[in-house]
Amino acid sequence: MTAPSAYLDALRMLARRELSEAQIRQRLARRGHDARAIDDAVRRLKDERALDDTRVAEAIARLETSVRRHGRLRVRRAIEQAGIDRATARRAVDGAFANLDPDTLVEEALARRLRGTDRVADDREAARLYRYLVSQGFESDRALRAIDARRKRR
Repeated sequence: MTAPSAYLDALRMLARRELSEAQIRQRLARRGHDARAIDDAVRRLKDERALDDTRVAEAIARLETSVRRHGRLRVRRAIEQAGIDRATARRAVDGAFANLDPDTLVEEALARRLRGTDRVADDREAARLYRYLVSQGFESDRALRAIDARRKRR
């Protein structure tokens, strides 16, 4: 396949949603474009600023924090899974969490999980909630403090 078709395929992909360079390369390869055509398409997209990993990392961070309400660790993992390097991921996460209170995020996640109940019933439920909060990307010490605060409300 020729470079313009790889370029056009990439443009169509980017028209639907923001994608990282690694995601574009992977999807173009799956569609059968050769490595040279992919390199040319990626270079052209970068020159035109249609492809920007920093912008993608920031978009993922915004989505993960404002819509999905995930913690710092899960947000960073989502960005890195998009094929974005660690330094860019770290900067995007720091920017997204600059104006957020992590304790409030943990409390909101805990309140959603408890579904209106104001306290943690027993050790078994506390362990379940802890696993949930850690899986959502919250730091373990922050999760424990939030659960302990709910347990003391007995």
